[in-house]
Amino acid sequence: MRVTSLRLLGALVLVLVGQAASAQTAEEIIERSLKALGGREALSKLTTRVATGTITVSTPGGDVTGPIEIANQAPNKVRVLIKLDLAAFNLGQMSVDQRFDGNTGFVIDTLQGNRDITGDQLELMRNTPFPSALLTYREAGVGVELAGTEKLGDREVFVLVLKPKTGPTVRQYIDTMTNLMVRQTVKAAIEPVGEIEQTTEVLAYQDVNGIQEPVRVRTVSPIQTATINITSIRHNVPVDLASFAKP
Repeated sequence: MRVTSLRLLGALVLVLVGQAASAQTAEEIIERSLKALGGREALSKLTTRVATGTITVSTPGGDVTGPIEIANQAPNKVRVLIKLDLAAFNLGQMSVDQRFDGNTGFVIDTLQGNRDITGDQLELMRNTPFPSALLTYREAGVGVELAGTEKLGDREVFVLVLKPKTGPTVRQYIDTMTNLMVRQTVKAAIEPVGEIEQTTEVLAYQDVNGIQEPVRVRTVSPIQTATINITSIRHNVPVDLASFAKP
C-alpha cells in the first residue's frame, strides 16, 4: 500500500449558482454560493467545528477503512486524526495526527515518522480559512477570477480561480443550479512525491444548524483515492487549543 498521500488528507479542506451563465461576475457567484451555504451572517458566527466519521483508502490490495476526526477553529486552525488497520499489508495499526496552529504544521505519523509540514502543503493550510475561503478572500488579499463554465457529467459549473498571495492556485467548481461547490482542484508539490494534482469532490451535503456541510467527500490523486463519510458534526463546541499545536 502507498500511504504517502495521506499527508494530503488533512488539508482537506474540505471544504468548500443558480442562474444563467451570461453576464456573471466572480463576486456575484461567490455571494450566491455563500448564501447557499447558509449565509454570511450564519457562517461568520461559526467559531469551531468537530466532525467525525470514516475514511476509506483505495489501494491495489483492497480498501482500508478507519475512523477520522476533523477539528477546526477560526480563523484557520485544523487538526485531522486518521487511524487505519494495515495488518493486511503487514504494517499493523497506523495513526496520522496532522496539526496546524494557524501558522505552523506538524504530523505525528506512526508509519512514516513525525515531521514538520512545509512547502506547498503548509501554504495550502495557511490559505484555507474556516469555515470558507470565500467568506474572507478579500481580507486575505486572494485574487479571484471567473474562468467561465464547464460540464461535469450532467452538471454545468462555474469555475472560480483563487490566487492567494503565496502558495498554490486553487480552482473551485460551483454548480450553477445549487450554488454549492462540487469540486476543487489544486496542484501542489508534496514531499517526497513532487508536484501532483489533487481533486476533491463533494458528493453530498447535509444541513447542520442551517449550514450546508459536506458529509461525503472523495479525494483523487495519481497516488490513490480516499473517500470520507462524515456521520457527526458539532458547531461552536470547546476545542482544546493544544490539540492544534506541535507536541
